[in-house]
Amino acid sequence: MARVYETVANRCGCYSARMNDQVATHNSPPTVLHETKEWLVVNKPAGWHSVSRQADKGENDAAEQGERVQVAHSQTEISQVKNSQTKKSQTEISQTDHDQSVQAWRERREPNARSIPEAGLCHRLDQGTSGCLLIAKTLEAHERLRTAMGGADGAIAKTYLALVKGGLDKEGNFRLHFEGRYKRSAKVSVSRAGSWETGGRCKWKVLRHIVARGVDVVEVELIGPGRRHQIRAGFAYLEHPLEGDTLYGAQGPSHFSLHAWKIIIDGLTVIAPPPPRFVP
Repeated sequence: MARVYETVANRCGCYSARMNDQVATHNSPPTVLHETKEWLVVNKPAGWHSVSRQADKGENDAAEQGERVQVAHSQTEISQVKNSQTKKSQTEISQTDHDQSVQAWRERREPNARSIPEAGLCHRLDQGTSGCLLIAKTLEAHERLRTAMGGADGAIAKTYLALVKGGLDKEGNFRLHFEGRYKRSAKVSVSRAGSWETGGRCKWKVLRHIVARGVDVVEVELIGPGRRHQIRAGFAYLEHPLEGDTLYGAQGPSHFSLHAWKIIIDGLTVIAPPPPRFVP
């Protein structure tokens, strides 16, 4: 029988006051929800990046530095390049110290994590999405969990809470296809047809309706490998965008309304407390 680490609700589904210490906020660092010898799950605050902002441009910087060394023919030029690289490295270290990302937070807490890709993060959450984020402690665990995360056999199951435009069917599912419109596009395009590599499936259940805000609190289960913006773009395609998700057609003010609520790994269920906005 799967064990459940309930930090969010008691068995009758009522949210208790003791959860408040575990709720992630913009101003608080991630908190560890559960930890084993191979992995840990943290509660990522909304507003935090998953990976370091330096990580995505590291390869481009390396290529740029390589080109500069190739054109430096004299000792003076080589010295200038080295000095420039040293200053840039020092700047990047300073930026990393102030980098509000889970990767940088993990590297500060556990310097050995730098030897694992992205400090062991096995998946990513959007900057505005809070909740469960899985981190591997070793290279072997990272490879195993990354493979399980992308598998279609449900070895790792993820369930979200979403605040969507009201009026959604009480239960349902979709299978849609998600593709970036161009490289580094902010949005993804959604269609009914496409290849296996772009397909994403979800099933949902409406938990409650918040009349004052005209939104439904929806439990969303990802089925199989997740796709970028699968929940956000998928519900917008169904004409029920997430509350405040102006990128996908919601009315302002702009904010995110998605929380990675549960994750099941190796038979263990870890639950992250939802932010107050998810509780009427």
